[in-house]
Amino acid sequence: MGTTITDVLDLVGQLPAVTVTDHDRYRKLAVAGRTFGYVWPRTGTAGLKQTIAEQQALVAERPEVFEEQFTAGGFGWVVALLAGVERDELAELVFEAWRLTAPSALVDERDDVLPA
Repeated sequence: MGTTITDVLDLVGQLPAVTVTDHDRYRKLAVAGRTFGYVWPRTGTAGLKQTIAEQQALVAERPEVFEEQFTAGGFGWVVALLAGVERDELAELVFEAWRLTAPSALVDERDDVLPA
């Protein structure tokens, strides 16, 4: 069935200390002032921070859904075509992006509880 920008925003809204900043053509997702993702409503895509290994695995497994965005600071950002991603997988991707970026106290407090 796939997901939408609304699903991304719903999932990030369940995580602590997240801000969503609207820009002209995209929305920036941040936790405690540090960016962990972007969404582009016009294209129905999301860019999310991942480990480089996860980025490479996603792109290799489903290149029709995921593409490499860029790598920076030991992390690999991936663009996901939301129509090709189920909500449970999107929840994992969003949570991992948040967890890789959030301060350790927030991560410890949240534990491994995925947004639903």
